[in-house]
Amino acid sequence: MTQPMYDDAFLAKLEAGLRSALPFWGLPDATALKLLTISENATFRAHDPLSGRHVVFRVHRPGYHTRTEIESELAWLTALGRDGVVPTLTPVPKTDGTLIADIDDEGTTRHAVAFELVSGSEPAEGEDLPRWFRELGAINARLHAHARSWQPPAGFVRKRWDYDAMLGNVLLWGDWRAALGLTEEGRAILERTALVLRDLVADYGTAPDRFGLVHADMRVANLLVDGDRLSVIDFDDCGFSWYLYDFAAAISFVEHEPYIPQLQAAWIEGYRTVAPLPDEDCAILPVFIMLRRMLLTAWVASHAETPTAQAMGEAYTHGTVALARIFLARYDAGLPAAGNERAAS
Repeated sequence: MTQPMYDDAFLAKLEAGLRSALPFWGLPDATALKLLTISENATFRAHDPLSGRHVVFRVHRPGYHTRTEIESELAWLTALGRDGVVPTLTPVPKTDGTLIADIDDEGTTRHAVAFELVSGSEPAEGEDLPRWFRELGAINARLHAHARSWQPPAGFVRKRWDYDAMLGNVLLWGDWRAALGLTEEGRAILERTALVLRDLVADYGTAPDRFGLVHADMRVANLLVDGDRLSVIDFDDCGFSWYLYDFAAAISFVEHEPYIPQLQAAWIEGYRTVAPLPDEDCAILPVFIMLRRMLLTAWVASHAETPTAQAMGEAYTHGTVALARIFLARYDAGLPAAGNERAAS
């Protein structure tokens, strides 16, 4: 059942706010707006019937990113496009040359940005998915190389996706302990998993060759296939984290699927066509997958009003506990692998 925050009245108000900002981009009142997605932010497709122009707008959720953080994301996107690193979104400036408009939402300020429309569709599950993960691995290698060499502009600020932000003291996406349907047994298992993860990522460290600016949300919903081209969109969560975290984020919400090892092998193969990826780094991938899964479990609980979270529900929590049992059997001999938690579907 949809929560009140996302009822028709809320969406109509959001659209009206965006419509008030259209003149900043030189778009007329006759512009048609269509809601594409809504999660952290709302994304709309705009079509000007007079010029035939198409633009994608992102209306930001209040209280998540500051204006400076959004400006920093757009600065990296602009650099990636200029340097030909990856097919991605191109920010569209307003008529005054700036990139962000403010929308008043009954006293709350929402930031809005615009992008050129990127053609393509989300890659589908099936035999072609490893092909696209091979390409994604190559894209990640190029992104990581660019991040290591790029000099961000003065004042560049993006969130840091480290252990503290995910499962520690900062908790950018909420507390996994509030997970929907979490049992007392499940909580104990996840408590132990969090401690093991803390120690493992601390051992791996945050040296500059391992930790830097990443996309952090390359799940299939943020990939577009058009012929032989794979584009990456939605840099809204880009920030500083482990480079290998990008693979963990790429399999968001499907970490339990039996085809994940195939996707991982394809991603590694693609990465190595561009840059070295030592076996010792590949061996840490299951750690980042488990870390991401626990982070998403917290996100589902703290964003229960969103359609994505509603689709996951308690089954995702039970699946997280099931994966944690398998994880602990590998990394912590103190806990048996058997259990009665249901896997996510």
